[in-house]
This record gives sequence, structure tokens and C-alpha cells, in this order.
Amino acid sequence: MQIRKARTADIPAIARLVNSRAEVGDVLPRSLDELYECVRDFFVASDGGAVLGCSSLKVMGEDLAEVRSLVVAPEAQGTGLGRGLVEACVEEAGQLGIRRVFALTAKPVFFERLGFERVARSAFPQKIWKDCFSCRFFESCPEVAVQRMAKDNDGETAEYFQESNATRTE
Repeated sequence: MQIRKARTADIPAIARLVNSRAEVGDVLPRSLDELYECVRDFFVASDGGAVLGCSSLKVMGEDLAEVRSLVVAPEAQGTGLGRGLVEACVEEAGQLGIRRVFALTAKPVFFERLGFERVARSAFPQKIWKDCFSCRFFESCPEVAVQRMAKDNDGETAEYFQESNATRTE
């Protein structure tokens, strides 16, 4: 199994995975058009030609990105694919110089095992107004906000990396 950036050929499989979990409220539904538009945001876990999981990293601002559309096929759950997909997103955030990575999830314990901490949803007004406000669960959302600091390629937190760069350029 490998985790890699998604390709346009993966989009139908990503749509099936995401929308199967959207039916039960685990993730937001995504149309094929929307998925093609944001194919660069996605990672997939594949085995041979089969897509067994996906996640995306949505940049929300200069220092903030969201892990979203995290889905692992039932037959591949418990194999570490979810962890790998989240770590791929966090690593990419660090490479982009983004220091905070968050997710809204009904499974906060999973994210806490990956170093995320629970925070107030109100810490992410960009997300609330863009996606949550139009969600059918807005009034009684069961999701918990979690956040983690990203690391740059040297293993330092992106926050430290950005401060060091600012110091060197002044």
C-alpha cells in the first residue's frame, strides 16, 4: 500500500468513498466537479490500482489548513492508512509554511493519538462561515475541533521556522 497525491483518474473512487460516508454524516458530500477542482488537495491510499482511502488538505489562510474528507474503506480500517493520510496532510502543511492544521471530527480520540489537541470550534471562523453555516448539522453539530502544529522539513514546528525566517530577513 502507498500514500500518494491524487490524480484525476482517482476522482471517481474518491467520490464513492467520500459520499458513502457523507450519507451517514461523517464528512461533507462532494460533487465530482468539486473533487476535480480540488484534486491537488487530495492524497490517496492505494493498493495496486484500488483507492482504499483519501484525505485532503484545504488551505484556509496564511497559517491555517484543514484536514478534510478523511475516509478509509471499511476493509482497510485498522491498517494505519488513516494515520498515514493525516500525516501526509500535516507534512504538506509544514512544507507550505502553514503552522496550524485542524480538523472537525466526530472521532477526536483518533486525532488525539496523532498529536492533535481539542480546541473550540470558534477558533476557526473561516471554516464556520464557509462550510458549517450551510451544513444540515449546523444547529446540532456533533463534531469536535482538533488542532496540531505542523513541522517543517527539519522537524521544527512551522511556527518556529517562520519566526526564524522573519528574524533572518530583518
